[in-house]
Amino acid sequence: MANEQNGEQSGFIDPIEQLPEFYDTESRVAVLGHPIHAMSVAFPIALTFTLLGADLLYWWTGDAFWARAGVWSAGGGFLLGLVAGLSGAAELLLVAGIRARTAAWSHFILAVLLLALLGVNWGYRLYDYEAVVLPYGLLLSIFCVIMVSVTGWHGGKLVFDYRLGAKKGS
Repeated sequence: MANEQNGEQSGFIDPIEQLPEFYDTESRVAVLGHPIHAMSVAFPIALTFTLLGADLLYWWTGDAFWARAGVWSAGGGFLLGLVAGLSGAAELLLVAGIRARTAAWSHFILAVLLLALLGVNWGYRLYDYEAVVLPYGLLLSIFCVIMVSVTGWHGGKLVFDYRLGAKKGS
């Protein structure tokens, strides 16, 4: 893949791409061949969107149920995000072909920032969940959804464009 165009090499050759481990991207943190990070990341993503939905419904209805649902969504998103984050960090550190890519480090940094925001959002709500939804809880939730979208886009790019974490031959 050394930067070829129409069968000819271009002027730029990426030295990192020449390393033998660059193409070693198969998951090392997996259960029966299924990467744990890919399986676990859906839950914090869904709970982050659920948190925004709960905040918007609380704003619209004023029903305390939605503020309580927001606390549970924020907590679940944060705690399950830690599980996904630990498995993703293990993949990053254990697989040389993942470590060699700048995009993997960008995804990692964005994910750590997202986890920090989810933790702040949850901690902010723990004691007086109704009083904190408007306006700062809602603003934090909007920012978390933006961050999870950007982070997820980077993670999807790693899987679909670079085939990271996939089995060889798939």
